[in-house]
Amino acid sequence: MAKDFYDKVAKKFGGYGYGTSPRYKSEYPTGSPEIIFKEKLLGLSSKNKIALDVGCADGKFTLSIAPSFQKVYGIDTSKINLDVAKSHNEDERSKNVEYSLQDASHTSFEDSFFEIAYCRRGPSYYEEYHRVLKIKGHYLEIGIGEMDTIELKKIFGRGQGFGKWDKSRLDKNLKKLQDLGFQVVFAENYHYFEYYLSYEEFDLFLQGVPIFEDFDSEKDRVSLQKYVKKFSTDKGIQLSRHRLVLVMQKVS
Repeated sequence: MAKDFYDKVAKKFGGYGYGTSPRYKSEYPTGSPEIIFKEKLLGLSSKNKIALDVGCADGKFTLSIAPSFQKVYGIDTSKINLDVAKSHNEDERSKNVEYSLQDASHTSFEDSFFEIAYCRRGPSYYEEYHRVLKIKGHYLEIGIGEMDTIELKKIFGRGQGFGKWDKSRLDKNLKKLQDLGFQVVFAENYHYFEYYLSYEEFDLFLQGVPIFEDFDSEKDRVSLQKYVKKFSTDKGIQLSRHRLVLVMQKVS
C-alpha cells in the first residue's frame, strides 16, 4: 500500500514534500535529527565517491547533496515521484544524478558498487545495501522511532507501527546490520516536538504523511478533534516525534 500512498500524495501535491507545507515549529532538546543526518552524510562525502539514495522520492534531498559526490543514483518505486525528480534536470545540481524505478530489495546494481548508501525514512532492505556497498563503505539511515506520534495513534486506534512501541527500533536495526557485517559508527535516538499552528495546518500535514495511509479529513474528524483538544498548547498543537540516526560501516 505504501507505493500507492506515495503515488497519491505525489499526484495530489506535485511531489512528496513539495506541495504539502503545513506551518509548524519544532523544538529539538538534543538537536535536529534531519540536520545531524545530513551533516553525517556530507562528512563522509567525496568527489570520488558514488552514492545510492534509497527511496529518493521527488529528488529534493538528492539534489541538495549531489554536488558533494561524484555521482548519486536515486531509486524509488513511485513513477510519479520519479517524474517529478526528473523534471528538475535543468538544475545544475542534477548533472551527476541518475534516477531509476527500482525495488530497493532487489536492485540492478553490481556487487560492491557504492561507497555510500543512505535511506531517509525508507525501506530497510539491509541485505541488499550490504551487497551493493564496498568493504569499508558506509550505510546511513534516518528512521522513524517506535515512539513517533504515539499519542496520536492511540487516539486514532491505528497507524504506522501501531502497538509496537515497547521494542527499540534502533536496537533491532543495529542487530540486523551487525549480523550482516556492519559495525556501528554512530547511533542515536532523537525525541522532539512539533507544534502546528491550527487545526487546518495539522489536517494538511496528516494528508501528506504515511502515519495513517488511509487518513480522511471527514471520516477522521472526530478523532482529530479529540486529539487537537487534548494536545493544544500556547505554542500550537503538540505532536511528539521520534527519529533514529545511524551510521554503519561495512567491515565484512
